[in-house]
Amino acid sequence: MTDKNPVWRGRWSAIRCVFTMLALLSSFALTAAAKTTVDFDPNIDFSKFKTFAYAGAVENLVAIEMNPDLINIRFHRMVVRELEKKGLREVNPGQNPDLIVRYWANPETQVDVSVMGNWGAYGPYIGSDWAYVYTAVASSSRHQGTLILDMIDPKAKALVWRVYLVRKMSDPDKDPKKAEDEFTDSFKSFPPSDKEKEEKRRERASASQSKKPS
Repeated sequence: MTDKNPVWRGRWSAIRCVFTMLALLSSFALTAAAKTTVDFDPNIDFSKFKTFAYAGAVENLVAIEMNPDLINIRFHRMVVRELEKKGLREVNPGQNPDLIVRYWANPETQVDVSVMGNWGAYGPYIGSDWAYVYTAVASSSRHQGTLILDMIDPKAKALVWRVYLVRKMSDPDKDPKKAEDEFTDSFKSFPPSDKEKEEKRRERASASQSKKPS
């Protein structure tokens, strides 16, 4: 038996090595699958929002190669479901909502979305404190495109919360459901906690500091 121990020990070491590699690969796969990025105004009291209205897509910025009506219906249903879980109530846009919810697409090709989009009463919110995350996501998704979901305070005409979803939308049978699931997952961090707000303040302060000339 003793002469077999070195062989067994060698095999056991190889097996452990394989399991270790599988664990690392699984971890990498989970990280790579995380395609959503959440940004928000850390100085907002989110508890004041009680109602919302769904505005749908920003005109001219939903370049998705599938039925836009089906996408709109699916996203509307998802927004209502997730915000009602948080205690908010849907109202019509004319009923003085606390939040306006919209979505739009940043296409694969680099374009000036501020010019392309028909933004109506609200802007694209891609400058100032929102520029850092927007630029980072846009730069990393040039060959995929990005779906963006916004929550806007219509009284202040200010963006308060945003989620980016980097995903190609080319498969009409699978991609809309995957996009809905990934957007749904991002609502776990709405409203942001005090800890998340503090981390966001530090992130924005750091981004602002990096813009200053040395």
